[in-house]
Amino acid sequence: MNENHISPFSCLSSRLIFGTLYPAYYSYKAVKSKDIKEYVKWMMYWIIFALFTTAETFTDIFLCWFPFYYELKIAFVAWLLSPYTKGSSLLYRKFVHPTLSSKEKEIDDCLVQAKDRSYDALVHFGKRGLNVAATAAVMAASKGQGALSERLRSFSMQDLTTIRGDGAPAPTGPPPPGAGRASGKHGQPKMSRSASESAGSSGTA
Repeated sequence: MNENHISPFSCLSSRLIFGTLYPAYYSYKAVKSKDIKEYVKWMMYWIIFALFTTAETFTDIFLCWFPFYYELKIAFVAWLLSPYTKGSSLLYRKFVHPTLSSKEKEIDDCLVQAKDRSYDALVHFGKRGLNVAATAAVMAASKGQGALSERLRSFSMQDLTTIRGDGAPAPTGPPPPGAGRASGKHGQPKMSRSASESAGSSGTA
Protein backbone atom coordinates (compact mmCIF):
# COMPACT_ATOMS: atom_id res chain seq x y z
CA MET A 1 0.00 0.00 0.00
CA ASN A 2 1.30 3.46 -0.90
CA GLU A 3 1.87 5.55 2.23
CA ASN A 4 2.18 8.86 0.39
CA HIS A 5 -0.84 11.08 0.88
CA ILE A 6 -0.08 13.39 -2.06
CA SER A 7 0.07 12.09 -5.59
CA PRO A 8 2.97 13.01 -7.89
CA PHE A 9 0.61 15.10 -10.04
CA SER A 10 -0.54 17.13 -7.02
CA CYS A 11 3.05 17.65 -5.97
CA LEU A 12 4.01 18.79 -9.47
CA SER A 13 1.10 21.22 -9.61
CA SER A 14 1.96 22.67 -6.20
CA ARG A 15 5.61 23.04 -7.10
CA LEU A 16 4.68 24.67 -10.40
CA ILE A 17 2.45 27.23 -8.71
CA PHE A 18 4.38 27.98 -5.52
CA GLY A 19 7.88 27.17 -6.68
CA THR A 20 7.83 28.73 -10.16
CA LEU A 21 4.93 31.06 -10.96
CA TYR A 22 4.80 32.85 -7.62
CA PRO A 23 8.56 33.58 -7.52
CA ALA A 24 8.50 34.55 -11.21
CA TYR A 25 5.85 37.19 -10.58
CA TYR A 26 7.71 38.68 -7.64
CA SER A 27 10.93 38.61 -9.62
CA TYR A 28 9.16 40.66 -12.27
CA LYS A 29 8.07 43.15 -9.62
CA ALA A 30 11.62 43.35 -8.26
CA VAL A 31 13.01 44.09 -11.72
CA LYS A 32 10.27 46.62 -12.43
CA SER A 33 10.76 48.48 -9.14
CA LYS A 34 14.56 48.28 -9.44
CA ASP A 35 14.75 47.27 -5.79
CA ILE A 36 18.26 45.86 -5.39
CA LYS A 37 17.44 44.06 -2.14
CA GLU A 38 14.47 42.23 -3.64
CA TYR A 39 16.38 41.57 -6.82
CA VAL A 40 19.25 39.89 -4.94
CA LYS A 41 16.77 37.95 -2.81
CA TRP A 42 15.02 36.40 -5.81
CA MET A 43 18.28 35.77 -7.64
CA MET A 44 19.45 33.71 -4.67
CA TYR A 45 16.14 31.84 -4.70
CA TRP A 46 16.43 30.96 -8.41
CA ILE A 47 19.96 29.64 -7.94
CA ILE A 48 18.85 27.38 -5.09
CA PHE A 49 15.75 26.33 -7.00
CA ALA A 50 17.87 25.36 -10.03
CA LEU A 51 20.04 23.16 -7.81
CA PHE A 52 16.92 21.68 -6.20
CA THR A 53 15.40 20.86 -9.60
CA THR A 54 18.62 19.19 -10.70
CA ALA A 55 18.78 17.06 -7.56
CA GLU A 56 15.06 16.31 -7.84
CA THR A 57 15.62 14.62 -11.20
CA PHE A 58 17.61 11.87 -9.47
CA THR A 59 15.73 11.72 -6.17
CA ASP A 60 12.44 11.16 -8.00
CA ILE A 61 13.93 7.96 -9.42
CA PHE A 62 15.54 6.52 -6.30
CA LEU A 63 13.55 8.01 -3.39
CA CYS A 64 10.00 8.16 -4.71
CA TRP A 65 9.14 5.13 -2.53
CA PHE A 66 10.15 7.00 0.62
CA PRO A 67 7.18 7.75 2.93
CA PHE A 68 5.95 11.34 2.70
CA TYR A 69 8.46 12.04 -0.07
CA TYR A 70 6.21 14.42 -1.99
CA GLU A 71 5.04 16.15 1.18
CA LEU A 72 8.67 16.81 2.06
CA LYS A 73 9.30 18.32 -1.36
CA ILE A 74 6.40 20.75 -1.00
CA ALA A 75 7.52 21.63 2.52
CA PHE A 76 11.05 22.29 1.28
CA VAL A 77 9.83 24.66 -1.43
CA ALA A 78 7.67 26.48 1.15
CA TRP A 79 10.70 26.73 3.42
CA LEU A 80 12.71 28.28 0.58
CA LEU A 81 10.00 30.87 -0.14
CA SER A 82 8.96 31.81 3.37
CA PRO A 83 9.97 35.35 4.38
CA TYR A 84 10.29 34.09 7.96
CA THR A 85 12.68 31.22 7.38
CA LYS A 86 14.45 32.74 4.33
CA GLY A 87 15.60 29.27 3.36
CA SER A 88 16.95 30.21 -0.07
CA SER A 89 19.05 33.06 1.33
CA LEU A 90 20.34 30.82 4.14
CA LEU A 91 21.39 28.00 1.79
CA TYR A 92 22.97 30.40 -0.66
CA ARG A 93 25.03 32.30 1.90
CA LYS A 94 26.09 29.26 3.94
CA PHE A 95 26.81 26.72 1.21
CA VAL A 96 26.40 27.79 -2.39
CA HIS A 97 28.26 31.09 -2.40
CA PRO A 98 31.38 29.82 -0.58
CA THR A 99 31.54 26.72 -2.77
CA LEU A 100 31.14 28.63 -6.02
CA SER A 101 33.64 31.27 -4.94
CA SER A 102 36.32 28.67 -4.20
CA LYS A 103 35.66 26.71 -7.41
CA GLU A 104 34.85 29.62 -9.70
CA LYS A 105 38.10 29.53 -11.71
CA GLU A 106 37.90 25.77 -12.28
CA ILE A 107 34.25 26.05 -13.30
CA ASP A 108 35.05 28.86 -15.76
CA ASP A 109 37.88 26.82 -17.29
CA CYS A 110 35.61 23.79 -17.65
CA LEU A 111 32.94 25.91 -19.29
CA VAL A 112 35.43 27.40 -21.75
CA GLN A 113 36.76 23.95 -22.63
CA ALA A 114 33.25 22.59 -23.02
CA LYS A 115 32.36 25.53 -25.26
CA ASP A 116 35.43 24.97 -27.45
CA ARG A 117 34.82 21.23 -27.65
CA SER A 118 31.19 21.72 -28.51
CA TYR A 119 32.13 24.17 -31.27
CA ASP A 120 34.75 21.78 -32.66
CA ALA A 121 32.30 18.89 -32.48
CA LEU A 122 29.66 20.99 -34.23
CA VAL A 123 32.08 21.91 -37.03
CA HIS A 124 33.25 18.29 -37.33
CA PHE A 125 29.75 16.87 -37.55
CA GLY A 126 28.74 19.66 -39.92
CA LYS A 127 31.57 18.83 -42.32
CA ARG A 128 30.82 15.14 -42.01
CA GLY A 129 27.16 15.75 -42.77
CA LEU A 130 28.04 17.82 -45.84
CA ASN A 131 30.39 15.09 -47.08
CA VAL A 132 27.72 12.43 -46.61
CA ALA A 133 25.14 14.58 -48.41
CA ALA A 134 27.54 15.28 -51.30
CA THR A 135 28.44 11.59 -51.62
CA ALA A 136 24.77 10.61 -51.63
CA ALA A 137 24.02 13.20 -54.31
CA VAL A 138 26.88 12.00 -56.52
CA MET A 139 25.84 8.35 -56.13
CA ALA A 140 22.23 9.20 -56.95
CA ALA A 141 23.30 11.12 -60.06
CA SER A 142 25.59 8.30 -61.23
CA LYS A 143 22.86 5.69 -60.68
CA GLY A 144 20.39 7.78 -62.64
CA GLN A 145 22.84 8.26 -65.50
CA GLY A 146 23.65 4.53 -65.55
CA ALA A 147 19.96 3.62 -65.70
CA LEU A 148 19.45 6.01 -68.62
CA SER A 149 22.43 4.57 -70.48
CA GLU A 150 21.17 1.02 -69.98
CA ARG A 151 17.74 1.98 -71.28
CA LEU A 152 19.19 3.59 -74.38
CA ARG A 153 21.51 0.65 -74.96
CA SER A 154 18.56 -1.76 -74.86
CA PHE A 155 17.36 -0.43 -78.21
CA SER A 156 19.35 -2.13 -81.01
CA MET A 157 20.07 -0.64 -84.38
CA GLN A 158 17.62 -3.10 -85.95
CA ASP A 159 14.83 -1.82 -83.74
CA LEU A 160 15.62 1.74 -84.70
CA THR A 161 15.66 0.80 -88.42
CA THR A 162 12.33 -1.00 -88.10
CA ILE A 163 10.79 1.97 -86.35
CA ARG A 164 12.09 4.29 -89.05
CA GLY A 165 10.84 2.05 -91.91
CA ASP A 166 7.38 1.63 -90.44
CA GLY A 167 6.71 5.18 -89.49
CA ALA A 168 8.85 7.30 -91.88
CA PRO A 169 6.72 9.41 -94.33
CA ALA A 170 7.35 9.49 -98.09
CA PRO A 171 9.72 12.26 -99.28
CA THR A 172 7.83 15.34 -100.46
CA GLY A 173 10.74 17.55 -101.51
CA PRO A 174 12.06 18.18 -105.04
CA PRO A 175 13.72 15.20 -106.81
CA PRO A 176 17.47 14.93 -106.99
CA PRO A 177 19.23 16.73 -109.84
CA GLY A 178 20.08 13.55 -111.80
CA ALA A 179 16.55 12.19 -111.73
CA GLY A 180 15.17 14.72 -114.26
CA ARG A 181 17.86 14.12 -116.84
CA ALA A 182 17.46 10.33 -116.64
CA SER A 183 13.72 10.53 -117.14
CA GLY A 184 14.21 12.93 -120.07
CA LYS A 185 16.57 10.57 -121.87
CA HIS A 186 14.21 7.62 -121.55
CA GLY A 187 11.15 9.63 -122.51
CA GLN A 188 12.49 11.19 -125.79
CA PRO A 189 12.63 7.94 -127.92
CA LYS A 190 9.06 7.13 -126.92
CA MET A 191 7.86 10.50 -128.17
CA SER A 192 9.71 10.16 -131.62
CA ARG A 193 8.29 6.66 -132.07
CA SER A 194 4.79 7.90 -131.48
CA ALA A 195 5.30 10.69 -134.03
CA SER A 196 6.56 8.28 -136.77
CA GLU A 197 3.67 5.91 -136.15
CA SER A 198 1.16 8.70 -136.53
CA ALA A 199 2.85 9.91 -139.76
CA GLY A 200 2.77 6.39 -141.25
CA SER A 201 -0.89 5.92 -140.53
CA SER A 202 -1.75 9.24 -142.16
CA GLY A 203 0.25 8.30 -145.38
CA THR A 204 -1.55 5.00 -145.91
CA ALA A 205 -4.83 6.66 -145.49
